[in-house]
Amino acid sequence: MRFAGRPLPQWYDDAKFGIFIHWGPYAVPCYAPVDRDMGELMRAGDWAEVFRWSPYTEWYLNSWSLEGSPTAAHHAATYGSGTYADFVDEFRERSRGADVTDWVPLFAAAGARYVVPVTKHHDGFLMWRSSVPNPHRAGWMAERDHIAELATAVRDAGMRFGLYYSGGLDWTFVPPPLADLGGMFRAVPDSPEYIDYATAHVHELVDRFRPSVLWNDIAWPPSSDREAIIGDYYDVVPDGVVNDRFDMIAVAQGSLHADFNTPEYSTHASDARKWEVCRGIGRSFGYNRMENESTFPSVDDLVWMVADIVGRGGNLLLNVGPSADGQIPMAQVVRLTALGWWLRVNGAAIYGTRAGGAATSADGREVRITTRDGVRYLIVRGAPDTELRIELDVAPADVTMLGNDRSLPHSWRDGELRVTLPDHLPASPATVFALS
Repeated sequence: MRFAGRPLPQWYDDAKFGIFIHWGPYAVPCYAPVDRDMGELMRAGDWAEVFRWSPYTEWYLNSWSLEGSPTAAHHAATYGSGTYADFVDEFRERSRGADVTDWVPLFAAAGARYVVPVTKHHDGFLMWRSSVPNPHRAGWMAERDHIAELATAVRDAGMRFGLYYSGGLDWTFVPPPLADLGGMFRAVPDSPEYIDYATAHVHELVDRFRPSVLWNDIAWPPSSDREAIIGDYYDVVPDGVVNDRFDMIAVAQGSLHADFNTPEYSTHASDARKWEVCRGIGRSFGYNRMENESTFPSVDDLVWMVADIVGRGGNLLLNVGPSADGQIPMAQVVRLTALGWWLRVNGAAIYGTRAGGAATSADGREVRITTRDGVRYLIVRGAPDTELRIELDVAPADVTMLGNDRSLPHSWRDGELRVTLPDHLPASPATVFALS
């Protein structure tokens, strides 16, 4: 296997938290059923149900194509006839006035260290001004070069910039419906025309934008040379990272290299390599008008999601889904802002750390442990009351609570640490203690 033994670039292992962006013509109908979470659907294992009830708006064209699906019923009632090209035309017009650089201060304030926008999703629409236009659809490209504008702004803000490209599905080459998992993989285009088209796109994107992350989706045409694509990328971006979705089976079997695995709407850890959870803030990646407070995690749950993933060795790539006009929904803004505030105080326990595992305090609180530069961080869910008691193998010399460098009274005896806490700690998603 080529690239065997290639070390994971340290910047990526240190970054911990990135922003995903799904924005395209699917933001015009902006509909998918929200009855069921994708993680729940996939765990149930009925793939026909997964596709029929998909909560992903970016799959609108496929969901609409499935007879009896909620999206098909919605489309008939809302739009009647028409084609997906109608949404493309409307998106081109509405997105033309959007300034994507306005998003970047929010991403930075949220504490993100890298940003990965979609360049082409499964509908085949291009979000950058490509020199390789779609051979089957005229005008299947954004009016403005949103990717170029975003790349400059993200890097100017001190964050890494990556790119998503759907190499495994393009519905302008192999159209829907895709009714189940087998049908999805049978729909991966493998014609010489598509291989040349997708390869030219990736080379163009890499040469022009030099992305720190190359995030392919679904698969790559099986007749093509996937290792050559990865190798060409590494030649241009030596400290870049690629995910496992050029061929997830080959990666799992050890015959194809990947820098990280990509559990989706799942926090199941990988033992084989670095892992990165990808998910929307709500139940969809693309903007979904049907989302409401009940379909979004609370601020407390979102903060704990970050702590849990990092404490077990993963990264989180958290998606925002702007409207067709480029507006990020307020429910997403509120959660990103709150997460960023927590990270401002407690980021030392997140960025640049290495996983220390999980534990439980004496009063039953979940604890995640990270380490960095000789300091052990205990990330305790919620705000403990008057005392923190936890089993610990070594007595610390000093204990502080992040946000205040005052030493806290503590004792260690028979493998148990006891820390006396200040009175009336304010409610918090998680409280962090530094043990040095």
